[in-house]
Amino acid sequence: MRSLEALTLDQVVDTARYPLAEPEGALGRAVVSRARRDLSALGCTVLPDFVRPSLRDALRRECSAMAPRAHHDVETVNVYNIAVDSALPQDHPGRRTFERGNAFVARDRIPADSLISRLYSDTLFRDFVARCFELPVLHELADPLSGLVLNVVAPGLEHPWHFDTNEFTVSMLTQQAEDGGVFEYCPNIRTARDENFDDVRDVVDGRGERLTRRLPLQPGDLQLFKGRYSLHRVSPVRGGTERHSAIFAYSERPGVIGSVERTRQLFGRVLPEHLAAEGRAVRGDRLLD
Repeated sequence: MRSLEALTLDQVVDTARYPLAEPEGALGRAVVSRARRDLSALGCTVLPDFVRPSLRDALRRECSAMAPRAHHDVETVNVYNIAVDSALPQDHPGRRTFERGNAFVARDRIPADSLISRLYSDTLFRDFVARCFELPVLHELADPLSGLVLNVVAPGLEHPWHFDTNEFTVSMLTQQAEDGGVFEYCPNIRTARDENFDDVRDVVDGRGERLTRRLPLQPGDLQLFKGRYSLHRVSPVRGGTERHSAIFAYSERPGVIGSVERTRQLFGRVLPEHLAAEGRAVRGDRLLD
């Protein structure tokens, strides 16, 4: 096999199954149509073996080598990622707290020639993702830390129930946990106009089995997800193996940079770009988080 640095997109992605360069062909349209149906009905779609199975081990090794660069932090959180001492009614689901113990490798610590970095920056890949989400265009984040990250969940820890701030997420499992570490979600449990606190409360209090789906992800699977409206978590990781996943962050508008507070939470540091951009964020809805 040629070196990983020399592999072309066709050699990384199973383009016989996912023809990124031929979006208007019959197969390309069929793949996108299926993704759109899943996203509309369930808020999530999985494209299995998006990265060729022959490269799974290389993908795992590359990301395992990056994982020690992660910023680790354990904090007490709620599903809305707002202050846990916020003034909320006694029965509000935001009063239920969890220990979040995941970690992130920032983009500036991910080699530019790695498989996940080259995939993230590839225009055909980005255009394909945009079509699946029915968006005219997507842009890489201008944020030097959070555009592309590797998420690390160590044994004994979890990424508890939460909503995403952004409307969509693109991710790829690169290493499975020995046990646990399952992606679980509640499709469209809320809308831009209705928080649906009753169902959210049932889930966080352990009564939400009827609302919950579980995804049996494999390394190299591409996951597209609308996490703004679907409550989700990574269940506790058990055994002796960390769970690793790459998160590809895009935006509908150029120049997006994360807030100082959130960046410091995720990476333990901020850069001049974050300080310069502070206060320019615009919210698209009035949801709690």
